[in-house]
Amino acid sequence: MTEEHATFPWGHEALHLDIALDDDGSPRLTHLGLPGEAHRIPGASLPLVEVTATGHGRGWSGDRLIDTDLGRRLRHRSHRATRDGDWHTLTVHLHDPETGLAAEVTYRSPDGVPVLRSEVTLRNEGQTALHLESVSSLAVGCLTPQDPAAIDAADLLWAENDWLAECRWQRQPMRVTTPARNGRVSRAHGRAGFTLNGQGTWSSCGRLPMGGLTDRHTGRTWVWQIEHSGGGWRWECAEHEEVAYAALFGPTDTHHGWRHSLEPGAVFRTVPAALSFSADGGPDAAFAALTRYRRAQRRPHADHQRLPVIFNDYMNCLMGDPTTERLLPHIDAAADAGAEYFVIDAGWYDGDNGGWWDSVGAWEPAASRFPGTRGIHEVLDRIRERGMVPGLWLEPEVIGVRSPIAKSLPDAAFFRRDGARVTEAGRHHLDLRHPAARAHLDQVVDRLVGEWGVGYLKLDHNIDPGSGTSAHPGETPGAGLLGHNRAHLDWLDGVLDRYPHLVVENCSSGGMRWDHALLSRMQLQSTSDQQNLHLYAPIAASAPTAVTPEQGAVWAYPQPEDSLDEVAFTMANALLGRIHLSGRIPELQPEARALVWEAVAVYKAIRADLPQAVPSWPLDLPAWDDPWIALALHTPATTYLTAWRRPGTDATATLHLPHLRDTAARVEVLYPSVSRALAAWTPGTAELSLTLPTAPSAVLLRITPTDPGAP
Repeated sequence: MTEEHATFPWGHEALHLDIALDDDGSPRLTHLGLPGEAHRIPGASLPLVEVTATGHGRGWSGDRLIDTDLGRRLRHRSHRATRDGDWHTLTVHLHDPETGLAAEVTYRSPDGVPVLRSEVTLRNEGQTALHLESVSSLAVGCLTPQDPAAIDAADLLWAENDWLAECRWQRQPMRVTTPARNGRVSRAHGRAGFTLNGQGTWSSCGRLPMGGLTDRHTGRTWVWQIEHSGGGWRWECAEHEEVAYAALFGPTDTHHGWRHSLEPGAVFRTVPAALSFSADGGPDAAFAALTRYRRAQRRPHADHQRLPVIFNDYMNCLMGDPTTERLLPHIDAAADAGAEYFVIDAGWYDGDNGGWWDSVGAWEPAASRFPGTRGIHEVLDRIRERGMVPGLWLEPEVIGVRSPIAKSLPDAAFFRRDGARVTEAGRHHLDLRHPAARAHLDQVVDRLVGEWGVGYLKLDHNIDPGSGTSAHPGETPGAGLLGHNRAHLDWLDGVLDRYPHLVVENCSSGGMRWDHALLSRMQLQSTSDQQNLHLYAPIAASAPTAVTPEQGAVWAYPQPEDSLDEVAFTMANALLGRIHLSGRIPELQPEARALVWEAVAVYKAIRADLPQAVPSWPLDLPAWDDPWIALALHTPATTYLTAWRRPGTDATATLHLPHLRDTAARVEVLYPSVSRALAAWTPGTAELSLTLPTAPSAVLLRITPTDPGAP
């Protein structure tokens, strides 16, 4: 391609892209990064959209979903740049003259934030149906220069995510899966590469729907997320003509049994995806940009600024066995500790019917658990009397096979395959596209929130019913699941439209449905069901990679048998996120109880800063077994740092805070006040030497520049 070829630029001071048109009108994203950077070589770029459909495959077979025939044939029709408040938008219209397929690519980016959000809408303007098998949400073929040395220096990032072991980031050289090729084929594409797929109704079971690429020498980094609340997703990152590319997808035929018949005149919209960028700040800066983007993109809610302290009676506490008698002392203890919400978790609906697991769905309180004329309202009123907002646990999308709701709702209101209801672990799954399913859940919420005055709902999801549902002949389960996912998001929007002050928590067996599609609507994310305070530390420290700090709910569950160091450790786990207080607080000895009260008081003193802070990791992203772990959140004026020392290492560690380089600063121990921590700050190297004499132990520090003009 020569300089005479048409190129149109777009972006703002933090992110700039160039789209060039080939001689035949094919558009290519030839540059994405900072304004003024050297352009990439256009020949190595991908089409803006990659599409496969039955009869329209790829030019190069293999595991990759790029080099598609339809993608290469899409021609530029027009483009338009607009501005809506803080958001910049570029819409590019494309058309395939052979099939009549039209594509609308919408790029959006918040002003001053180096993040690109992409969504694709396809419209069939032809005369025959197109049977879609994969559609990219975002395809970027210019992540590195066209230089094999850049691939040599590239590391891939991804996060393993299992029950009780969430958010474990991994890093490996790209060359492990994309080795250098020499021989008879010049600039070979390869047939595989690094790919991740998410399957079933848990969007993050196995791995987070995220990934990244970083240059280990320069710090140039990309981090991406697929904003899909369940069902299939896929991303691939590999070398294509000596350049690293990333292609992000929702569900596909090959990997999720998803196909979509696009009839003439019909429209299909992909799930969104977002890509953050750092020119030289490494993964920390890319995650910081993604944090700012998530704040800009999510639904506004007062909870994001207030950050109230929540007590939940489940973890290492009542464990799904609440009664009036058991709850009352915990309500008093939670109020004394400073909690502002009190959530009754699982079990409140469980009567003498042989177990609640396969009978849920009506969401009525169990009289045997809440005796007396007032029943559960005695407990809810006691919560209010102690100055807290009451909350309840729900698992809205499931109906137990023994529930009366399983008989009262029609078959079409549930997931079905081959005409039969799907059953998983004694439960059916609602299809929220059906009006009866949605009406049932709306009635439940209106009763609990509108009539009872509940101000917090913890929405759980504990089964994976597989590939999806076929609501009508010809619909693949993957397509049905995507339809349900979108209906679920629409239902959540409707709930919050009716009750704008309601706080809604996203939970799925801990962090099994941890994605921005849900977090753009729900106020909190359950980070784990991990009951071991020592193992929770790496989860809590890594959580801000996948959720804003003010949305990351972390359990703090002191036990009477814990040492004072362990009580401080479990409380410190939550101080840079959202405190989910639990445990057996009424049984604590006075010294331990004082540590709990102190932690809550410290949290309330700093929480106003957390919604503006961005994360970094002074010891890099933690590995599961790291003996030293650290998380920093920093605003322009203040840095908060939690450091954990687990057994099996030296008492002193050196932490790196490059955003404070050459800045004189004061280091204070905020929690626990009895800590024997010793800290020494060296501005020239941006190093903090920290000594924690005992293990396990944890400490929260505040680092404040002493030069008024310092950043």
